[in-house]
Amino acid sequence: MHPAALLSRRRFLAAGAALAAGPAIPSWAASPAWRAAAPFGDHPALAPLRGLHGQDMACEAPAIVGRWPAGLRGTLYRNGPGLMERAGQRYRHWFDGDGLVQAWRFDGQGGASHRARFVQTAKFRAEQAAGEFLVPAFGTAIAPKRPLRGPDDMNVANTSVLALPGRLLALWEGGSAHDLDPDTLATRGPVAWAPELTGMPFSAHPKVEPDGTVWNFGTAHDKLVLYQLDAAGALRRHAVTAMPPCAMVHDFVVTARFLVFLLAPLTLDMAAVRGGAAFTDAMRWQPAGGPQATRVLVVDKADFQRQRVLEVPACMVFHFANGWDDGDLITLDLVRAADYPRLDARLQDVARGEFHGSEPSRPALLQLDLRTSGHRWTVGEASVEFPVVDRRVVARRHRHTWCPAALSAGYERRFGFDSLLALDRERGTQQAFTFGPQAVVEEHVFVPRPGSTAEGDGWLLGTGYDITRRRSFASVFEARALADGPVAVAWLPYALPYGFHGQFVAG
Repeated sequence: MHPAALLSRRRFLAAGAALAAGPAIPSWAASPAWRAAAPFGDHPALAPLRGLHGQDMACEAPAIVGRWPAGLRGTLYRNGPGLMERAGQRYRHWFDGDGLVQAWRFDGQGGASHRARFVQTAKFRAEQAAGEFLVPAFGTAIAPKRPLRGPDDMNVANTSVLALPGRLLALWEGGSAHDLDPDTLATRGPVAWAPELTGMPFSAHPKVEPDGTVWNFGTAHDKLVLYQLDAAGALRRHAVTAMPPCAMVHDFVVTARFLVFLLAPLTLDMAAVRGGAAFTDAMRWQPAGGPQATRVLVVDKADFQRQRVLEVPACMVFHFANGWDDGDLITLDLVRAADYPRLDARLQDVARGEFHGSEPSRPALLQLDLRTSGHRWTVGEASVEFPVVDRRVVARRHRHTWCPAALSAGYERRFGFDSLLALDRERGTQQAFTFGPQAVVEEHVFVPRPGSTAEGDGWLLGTGYDITRRRSFASVFEARALADGPVAVAWLPYALPYGFHGQFVAG
């Protein structure tokens, strides 16, 4: 191992370990997890947030209503927090739950099956054996009952998945990816891309270009690790660089020439963490004497050390749909979220079975001019999240963006999304389908029609929850005829916890 690489890894892991280690037990004990179950019965849309109790789920023949497209054959993998309570204690934040990976399999002839299994992280196995929480979580301050040597000791692998040849990775932005068997969902263990990268974070939002090249990153305060993998999942190159400090970087954009990061004015108060606060409670939005704008870090893909930093007015962005560059102009398709303190408060509300209104998040285009350091926003009106594009246009100019949306009147008074929205970025038009007040709609991904090369020719496939039936479902739409409604729906006989992100694998 090269001495410089070893030193970079040590510094990076030291930063991560400082975040994970926390204070002595008496301070942690002052801010425990909630006792007793939350009153989810008063908020039926929140019932899936109760989570499961460590058990796997399976259904060999979901009931399919409608005609399943013959060409839609393969597996929809999804990931999300699945376990929220142990020994009468409940996590204080939705992001804390242990990862539950689902596999919806479709045979293209009207048959389907479903399986959901918990990712067997070291944390999950230890807490299953003990029957209680043993380590702190992102949003819950718990007195550690086992050593904390780094972020992987808290890894819940609960955010997204990445399919590689013969492998399925369960992802969490703060630590290592976990390798799963794509057929059985059995956990094989954490992934180390190279010896010097062992234990370093591999974010939950890798970008896969049309040729199969995978780009990803990890952060810890003012350190940034960058990854480039080939289509087989082998490491091509990596680097650890400095970046402007930021407490949380969830997603990024890849264009033909650049990697682009939006660094919100969000810092971590380490004194509060050492005093027993959860990470979410120690985050400071636009702190006095700290950053007041969102900084845009632009990294040259050909040379990771060539970087530019621009500024835009303070904003929070969790998810990007895509991006492209045209000379010195970069365009980002994203969702502009509420400022972090308001958004985090809502996430903590729902984790305890309460709902006090939604914070709108808007579809937006952000254009950056590298020549002048100028920028221009174009912001839509709908409240949306989890945007996706046709994966065949990643890092290139695209036309179509799809996302769950809240379109019914009074959306701010209901939990979750009730619709799917299709945005035509070329024409500036949109179409939508609304399920109605009984449904909570989750992320839907684009699946290309076999043999087609035209952007948007295919299906939109994703999941949701029916509040009245108390059952989860998968729905499929013709992607360019969204307003016509689903062509088929696959119903499970049970409810699943709400998830975050997924990927479809044909075959």
